[in-house]
Amino acid sequence: MQDISTLKNALKTNTLSFVLLSLVSGGIYTLMWLYKNQGIMTKTINNTFSQGSFIIWIAVCFGLSNQLSNIISISVDEYRDSPDSVVILVLLLSLASNVLLIVWAFKAKIALQHYVLTTFKFELKMNVFYTFMFNVFYITYCINVMPEALQKHKIIHGDFQSLEKRHAE
Repeated sequence: MQDISTLKNALKTNTLSFVLLSLVSGGIYTLMWLYKNQGIMTKTINNTFSQGSFIIWIAVCFGLSNQLSNIISISVDEYRDSPDSVVILVLLLSLASNVLLIVWAFKAKIALQHYVLTTFKFELKMNVFYTFMFNVFYITYCINVMPEALQKHKIIHGDFQSLEKRHAE
């Protein structure tokens, strides 16, 4: 039987450092992390909730929106405005990459809750609003706090034998 910390130990991702690296890199680290750890997550929880091509499409939308936003900033000067069609395209690509990240987060949320429920027999409560707002970062946070959530569940529901064995080790 798997330990509740298996996924946390496999990913080795501190939530605070993940957020800071994503901010410093302008979001590129988030995409690299997703691409690298998608396979680890699906293998560990035994649920293919998302394919690698989904992450690539997020990266394509993100990259194109960043490159086209550079074109907009170059073409804008005091004599002319940037073409409206390029601005609209940048906004649509940015929106698409954000929507795809949110979709990934909700798929990961459902898969993670199913994994915890079937493997460890407790309900991992995850906030829908936080999943929407902080998507990938909230998923990594929930993965990191799963051992504490299981311990809290065992205390509340009176599973003292497994807690005593854990403290004895």
